[in-house]
Amino acid sequence: MSDNPKVLGLIPARGASKGVPRKNIKLLCGKPLLEYTVESALASRSLSRVILSTDDEEVAKVGLRCGLEVPFLRPAELAADDTPMLPVVQHAVRWMEQLGERFDAICLLQPTNPLRRAKDIDGCIELLMKSHADAVVTVLPVPAEYNPHWVYFEDNGGGLRLSTGDVSPIARRQDLPLAFHREGSVYVTRRDVVMEGNSLYGERLIGYRLDSAASVNIDTTEDWQRAAVMLSGNQR
Repeated sequence: MSDNPKVLGLIPARGASKGVPRKNIKLLCGKPLLEYTVESALASRSLSRVILSTDDEEVAKVGLRCGLEVPFLRPAELAADDTPMLPVVQHAVRWMEQLGERFDAICLLQPTNPLRRAKDIDGCIELLMKSHADAVVTVLPVPAEYNPHWVYFEDNGGGLRLSTGDVSPIARRQDLPLAFHREGSVYVTRRDVVMEGNSLYGERLIGYRLDSAASVNIDTTEDWQRAAVMLSGNQR
């Protein structure tokens, strides 16, 4: 990848949603949820273009009003509740390449994370370039009580076994290795990993660490309320 890669910003926003109906265009603190992601994407210095992938005409209109490009409407078969994200990304890449535009990497920005900052988008892309990784994702630290070295699985007989496969857990909290989980606001993946490798993660994945106090992923009404409180407190 060159020092100035072409990176496609892709915002996927279906019309339907389960936890919060029509959440992508529902007003959150006076703005459509989608608009928060649009603002951070358009403020990024590293995205070459930013497009919306949606199956819904009303969502498309909101995206256009917010300043997004909407070069296509996503087919219904790629907008079901159980549709994986990978084919949605691949569809967008193929569409853009049919229009004659090829990108070095794709930056996936899901609208369910309204606290995302432009500097973190740029940071993820910069990390991808410097690390030579296949992909970079935003991550949050796992609290000690959920660390894999302290987590047990239950077998069919009711017995417990450590998730790590170790016989005994690490005794002291201070000795636990750092563990992380996907935060979900930014995924940046090299184009060939997505299209030829059929993956958003590849074989070498790097984490870009965020602060859990400034992150929210809206899936339920409780998440929505928490996001409203955080945004009202100017924590964006």
